[in-house]
Amino acid sequence: MEPKKLYKSSRNKMLCGVCAGIADYINLDATVVRLLWVLFGLCGGAGIIAYIIAAVIIPNN
Repeated sequence: MEPKKLYKSSRNKMLCGVCAGIADYINLDATVVRLLWVLFGLCGGAGIIAYIIAAVIIPNN
């Protein structure tokens, strides 16, 4: 069995496809991941910095 790989989504992306890619990786709806990311971002702004870092680090598929 081949291990799963994390990629930015190219079919279901809003900004950079980070949340949709994470949702695909963990088999969750992209809207749920986006809402969780917004909540994380409202808690001191760490979510915004984490999103930018994830957008740079996670490869495109």
